[in-house]
Amino acid sequence: MTHETAVAVASGLGFGLSLIVAIGAQNAFVLRQGLLREHVLPVVAVCAVSDAVLIVAGIAGLGSLLDLAPWLVDVMRVAGAAFLLTYAALAARRAWRPGSIDARADASGSALWPAVSTAVALTWLNPHVYLDTVVLLGSVAGTHGDERWWFGAGAVAASVVWFTALGFGARLLQPVFVKPSAWRVLDAVIAAVMVVIAATLLRGLTP
Repeated sequence: MTHETAVAVASGLGFGLSLIVAIGAQNAFVLRQGLLREHVLPVVAVCAVSDAVLIVAGIAGLGSLLDLAPWLVDVMRVAGAAFLLTYAALAARRAWRPGSIDARADASGSALWPAVSTAVALTWLNPHVYLDTVVLLGSVAGTHGDERWWFGAGAVAASVVWFTALGFGARLLQPVFVKPSAWRVLDAVIAAVMVVIAATLLRGLTP
């Protein structure tokens, strides 16, 4: 591996982490699944593979197509906000009445499809994912010239490392979440995060 390649990979790794290591709808969901130990591997895989696809698309130049169809971004904003508000309502219900939805349900009692479909929706219905990953990351990757795909490889590695650590490392917080009150606080925070992100999406609609 040449020095230029190593620099591109390291830059992609750092830039990728800077984009995804922040509290958000996707991270909050992965964290909760990790704490519940429910379908962690499929959820982590969906998030990491989705990021990889979007990173490749961005480096390949898909970002320029989004510039030609700004209305599509608005459609995604509305759909994403509607989904986030629905998820926020469910989280708020768990926080307000924890007995109505068992927040600590055993993994065997939870179906795989709802968890996977939620991970897919939180990823692909969020226009910020396209703006950050496809447009911004794709643009930065372009500055590395022939090494741009190595930059992308570093960004993909960052995504895999982060979601794996978040999903499987969440179990280290299990002692804290033995108390029902801790789950209520977590769900209240998740509901607030979802509402804030939904409001941000709607505020960004093209006038």
